[in-house]
Amino acid sequence: MERAPDLKNPLKGATSRPQRISIIIIILFHAVGLIGCSLPATDILFLKLVPWHLLLMTVIIIYNHDQLRGRFFVFGLLIFVIAFVAELIGVHTGWLFGNYAYGETLGTQLFRVPLMIGVNWFLLTYSTGVLLQRSRIKSRIIRILVGALILVLLDASIEPMAMHFDYWHWTDNHIPLKNYVCWFGLSALLLFVFDQFKFKPQSKVASVLLIMQFIFFMGLELLN
Repeated sequence: MERAPDLKNPLKGATSRPQRISIIIIILFHAVGLIGCSLPATDILFLKLVPWHLLLMTVIIIYNHDQLRGRFFVFGLLIFVIAFVAELIGVHTGWLFGNYAYGETLGTQLFRVPLMIGVNWFLLTYSTGVLLQRSRIKSRIIRILVGALILVLLDASIEPMAMHFDYWHWTDNHIPLKNYVCWFGLSALLLFVFDQFKFKPQSKVASVLLIMQFIFFMGLELLN
């Protein structure tokens, strides 16, 4: 698998052709998705494609991970399981996040929780972890806390559109403060797991995905 030639300088831009193509795909699919979800004539179709979009982004992330070994898949599975269990607790008890229920947009559900939500948490955790690898923050604790704050900010940009597009729904359409507190706590836990695996610095592909998530949901709010 081709990788960036300058591995001694992980802060340098993505230089390999596969990385450039991956970045183009990420930007293109988010841009097309933003337009498609914002047009009344196509929004239903594009919402049905959301699970497939998440799977495509997962394939891109896996392909671009340098030194793809078994421990990477162990990491992915661990993130999926922790996040899925947290969502199970949240949906069925309200102890985490608050009182909410998932709609149909995220696809197939197990015990009323979409399987894609675990995949999404993997994408968010990995992308944020890689972004912070590329930062100048040396302290592990500060990196984790900053990363958790970034993901809370992302959730804040998602929430206005989540109910509109049937991602999930809150009781009385009220988003409790507990949701953001729990997002911060779960994000910090998952980023701690990421840090424990000590992956070597990765290319900017995952960071671009995280940035496009912000742009996508903020764009949806402006256009809807």
